[in-house]
Amino acid sequence: MPGAISTFVIAGGGTAGWLSACRLAAWARDDELPVRVILVEDPATPTIGVGEGTWPTMRETLRRIGIDEAEFLVECDASFKQGSLFRGWRRGGDHYLHPFTEPPEAPDARHLLAAWQASGGGDFTPAMTSQDAVVEASLAPRTRAMPPYAGALNYGYHLDAGKFARLLQRHATQRLGVVHRRERIAGVEGTPERIEALVTAGGERIAGDLFVDCTGFAGLLIDRHCGSAWIDRSNLMLNDRALAVQVETAADAPIASATIATAHDAGWFWDIGLPTRRGVGCVYSSAFLDDDGALAVLRRYVAEEVGGAMLSEPRLIRFPTGHRNDFWVGNCIAIGLSAGFIEPLEASAIVLIEASLDMLIEGMPASSAALPAVARRFNETFRARWDSIVEFLKLHYALSERDAPYWQAQRAAQNMPERLAMLLDLWRDQPPSLLDFHRAQEMFPAASYQYVYYGMGGETAGQLPRPDPRLVAQLAALRQKERSLLTSLPGNRAYLDALSSAHQRRSA
Repeated sequence: MPGAISTFVIAGGGTAGWLSACRLAAWARDDELPVRVILVEDPATPTIGVGEGTWPTMRETLRRIGIDEAEFLVECDASFKQGSLFRGWRRGGDHYLHPFTEPPEAPDARHLLAAWQASGGGDFTPAMTSQDAVVEASLAPRTRAMPPYAGALNYGYHLDAGKFARLLQRHATQRLGVVHRRERIAGVEGTPERIEALVTAGGERIAGDLFVDCTGFAGLLIDRHCGSAWIDRSNLMLNDRALAVQVETAADAPIASATIATAHDAGWFWDIGLPTRRGVGCVYSSAFLDDDGALAVLRRYVAEEVGGAMLSEPRLIRFPTGHRNDFWVGNCIAIGLSAGFIEPLEASAIVLIEASLDMLIEGMPASSAALPAVARRFNETFRARWDSIVEFLKLHYALSERDAPYWQAQRAAQNMPERLAMLLDLWRDQPPSLLDFHRAQEMFPAASYQYVYYGMGGETAGQLPRPDPRLVAQLAALRQKERSLLTSLPGNRAYLDALSSAHQRRSA
């Protein structure tokens, strides 16, 4: 077909670049298309390398590109993630889980609330899912007898970002035929509306039909060449820095089944358990805490909550808060940090890469003549998705009762998204429901809002229907399922150690 898109050129590596390469090459393989994928990566450019949490969507992504789950877990020092555990976000001493398993299906959210109250109330998450107890016990969501990517409960992963990028690189180049160029990009040929080629520092001209910008915060193509404007969201999301460190742990220490997010006076800590270490970070706002103060806070957390030695000095990451106005300009699409970034709460960075690739591939035009319409649809969708992410992440702060100046600023009216403020007023009358999230491309389901809203102590005072006995029985049945899971599922440590030992025996 005239104007067919047959050569994809990806600028930049890391998780975004190599995941893009794998997805595009696997799509071409599966559909038997004459497509070429080239990745150009500057070997001197370091990757951010702290995106260590995924959503359950990663299971389907890995399956699509043809990576075996056991291989992934071993090669990436990965573990299972079943949600995010928030500690101290409400007032200090409190905690709640945002799990990956949704509540029982109900006619509507009011019926779910009525059944919850009829069952005795209490904390919302433990009443709605067995996953809370499984996470508390540090259990795996599956047994080794289950087929790959199947589980008794919904799950994603924790992983070593550097090892993940290297696995994707090997898979892309050795199994999927991706061409890898280790070169610095010195120039771009073409107009902002149509890139013709990348020019390397060695003088090589790499032509293509569609260019994927995975150059991180630099935005080498989407910003410097195409000129897509940056939409600053720092007026709503106040955090702009993180200190990240890896911490050693005992070989027999339990491995947490959730990302642990612990509040502090000017931000929060992430704590991610892997088989060989823990990844810990201090996220904060430089307007309320300087870098030396953040380092002291991080060292105290590691000493009190982890106990192991730091494997390196903490690395300071300054990040812009916001996203592009246009993520797709002409024949250039930005994926990953070049498209935008909002603080690393709820692991939204990697899932946005996946969502971008899903929409790119599902809507791939047969001819470059359709690019303007496809780009417009993509841009409209992802502007709405970034709005959704800002609103959902802000919900985690909106109901906090902590009195430090940082937390007061987080919930101040001028720092609150307008739509979220409206929804918070509405939810005092009726629970978060599908009626609130009618957009076809929502990033978070209504259940996620319910878990966070009620986990943070949100209340709904409106009239509820008579409790449905069948729904009340379903909630009671979850307790029986919970007991069964607690006796049948292995611990994360036991599962992953056995998997590693089996892998070593096969490799010997």
